[in-house]
Amino acid sequence: MAGGAFASGSGDVHFEAKITYTVIISCIMAATGGLMFGYDIGISGGVTSMPSFLEHFFPDVYKKIQEHGVDSNYCKYDNQSLQLFTSSLYLAALVATVFASSVTRKLGRKYTMLIAGVFFIIGTVLNSVVNGLLLLIFGRLLLGCGVGFANQAVPVFISEIAPTRIRGALNIMFQLNITVGILIANLVNYFTAQIKGGYGWRISLALAGVPALMLTFGSLLVHDTPNSLIERGFEDEGKAVLKKIRGVENVEPEFQEILKASKVAKTVKSPFKNLIKRHNRPPLIIAVMLQVFQQFTGINAIMFYAPVLFSTLGFKSDASLYSAVITGAVNVFSTLVSVYFVDKVGRRILLLEACVQMFVSQMVIGLVLGLKVHDYSESLSQGFAVLVVVMVCTFVSSFAWSWGPLGWLIPSETFPLEARSAGQSVTVCVNMIFTFIIAQGFLSMLCHFKFGIFFFFSAWVLAMSLFTVFLIPETKNVPIEEMTEKVWRNHWFWKSFMED
Repeated sequence: MAGGAFASGSGDVHFEAKITYTVIISCIMAATGGLMFGYDIGISGGVTSMPSFLEHFFPDVYKKIQEHGVDSNYCKYDNQSLQLFTSSLYLAALVATVFASSVTRKLGRKYTMLIAGVFFIIGTVLNSVVNGLLLLIFGRLLLGCGVGFANQAVPVFISEIAPTRIRGALNIMFQLNITVGILIANLVNYFTAQIKGGYGWRISLALAGVPALMLTFGSLLVHDTPNSLIERGFEDEGKAVLKKIRGVENVEPEFQEILKASKVAKTVKSPFKNLIKRHNRPPLIIAVMLQVFQQFTGINAIMFYAPVLFSTLGFKSDASLYSAVITGAVNVFSTLVSVYFVDKVGRRILLLEACVQMFVSQMVIGLVLGLKVHDYSESLSQGFAVLVVVMVCTFVSSFAWSWGPLGWLIPSETFPLEARSAGQSVTVCVNMIFTFIIAQGFLSMLCHFKFGIFFFFSAWVLAMSLFTVFLIPETKNVPIEEMTEKVWRNHWFWKSFMED
């Protein structure tokens, strides 16, 4: 066992637990679903800035970027087919997560992760060998199915298996792996872009199979969560797994809490109808708004299209990929800040501090672009280019220790068991809807809004700040099956939704 025993819970309920190797290894295995997701986010932006990839699949865009002074700097990459290459994955994930909800509930978290890995492997193989745009998009759709299933199962798996005291830190491993995946993708793109012969993009796309294989084989090795096993009627197995992951014999208090929650869950015949009942609206509203706000910070616009964005600002091809690597590294190290602080200072402080930092950096980027980057100018001066990269890194760092990981953590820990799978499905679904909107629309918005797009996103950051101040409760150190009693019934606004 790693670490010592501690009691979690409050009032008369105490859950004994050690931080066991089984829990740590299980969470690391599961979080490779984030690595898979993050690699795809990073890789798509990199290959769409590679001339050989554009010449092969998007000759119109390739022609525009070769012609200097013909198109506005902001509009060189404005192409719906190019945007569909990125966004199609999220459209598929949106549909897949609806099916993943029932799979997660009926087959468990473990096998949902296995299905996710298989989808991703098939999509990766197809994407790396195709020569036509339609098959390329079809491969992306299969990758999207994998993302939908993984994002449905992994955060719930980690929240249910983790001891209360470190639930936030372990859950953020999912987001940490997303950021590591983005960084690895940026590094891969940087090196494959140097390959002569024009096939570097194939290597970039093919390497997505590595995290997919890790998730597939990892899911075969881990136990399913006690919550899922007990909910599906495997009470003895669930109790045995609970003892193993907690590292203590006395798991009866926690077992009884899960058993009570599972009995309620079994009475629910229609999880999605149950989800909209009055007492489930507080976590549902917060989960939905977290996903909307997470996307309208503008983070995915930057992470999807970082190389394209830097190319738009006048950075040369290698320099734009190099700058994307820098932002990817900042993303990883800043997520580690969240791992350390989330269970110490809580969720709200991280969210609010980040809002201030994101607002300032977006405004500075918008002002610099508005003053210095005109439609047909060749590039920013070196000083202003460095300032833009610094501000992008400042923005990315604040997102990485707040709205990025907490957008997944808070929904996964706040729904009651009977609504958890359906709630996570809605969470992923809304996230994918707005990720699709941003991915499909950003390059067109950049063309029409120009520098004003950063002011657009900063206005959303203001709205996020107010929502956090008044409506997001603190959930640190609250056992996952006690959220109703300890959080919602004590909140100034949400308590009115709680029925006796």
